[in-house]
Amino acid sequence: MTRTHRWAATAFTCLALTGIAAGPAIAAAPADGATTGHPTDAGFLRASHQGNLTEIAAGKDAQKNATTDCVKKVGKVLVRDHTKLDADTRALADKLGVDLPVAPSKEQQDTLAAVMAKAGTKAYDKAWLDAQAAAHEKTLARIDNQIANGHNAQVTAAAKAARPVVAMHLDMVRGGECHAASAPHAIHAGNGGQAATNLAADVPVVLAVPALAVGGVLVAGGAFWAASRIRRNDNR
Repeated sequence: MTRTHRWAATAFTCLALTGIAAGPAIAAAPADGATTGHPTDAGFLRASHQGNLTEIAAGKDAQKNATTDCVKKVGKVLVRDHTKLDADTRALADKLGVDLPVAPSKEQQDTLAAVMAKAGTKAYDKAWLDAQAAAHEKTLARIDNQIANGHNAQVTAAAKAARPVVAMHLDMVRGGECHAASAPHAIHAGNGGQAATNLAADVPVVLAVPALAVGGVLVAGGAFWAASRIRRNDNR
């Protein structure tokens, strides 16, 4: 990769990730001794948070860059539903003292970047649908594993509450084809823990999305600083 292209790729990644990094890096102290020390439960919450951040970013990008109304509609549904699911996840993680990542995994970021790179072409919609089908299949398998093997009742309840939402999303993109006609107009927050339910049940998307954007701005700012350092070094 040439120096110019390397800098451009770094800057592009900064822009792509703006708005998707959210949630506390270290959760507040658990309330009333409520903790989950089991790796299955904590791992599920962390992976769920990263998945939600990824789907919110992908949904926003689809609304801007998809060439078909169907994909744009599915993107809107993903932003709406995963914003509410993530409110549940963050509230439960805070209650149980589980620290959450501040951004999607590298694999998720790479997949997002690869799809976003096709914006403005006919290949975008198909790439987006294929990525979402694969992501939601993995999410559903992770949910089923938590339901079968989880140790914390509240985390398992959250997985059970999220399952029908994720299954509905998978039906909308299954096989890399768009099926948005059956998307519901709204979803109810999950019941994965009383604290999550009370906090997230009525969280408006207009409030939740800006909260995600704040974390994204911080991550993007740091990444742009890194990109500028690369460019200055290349110009020497």
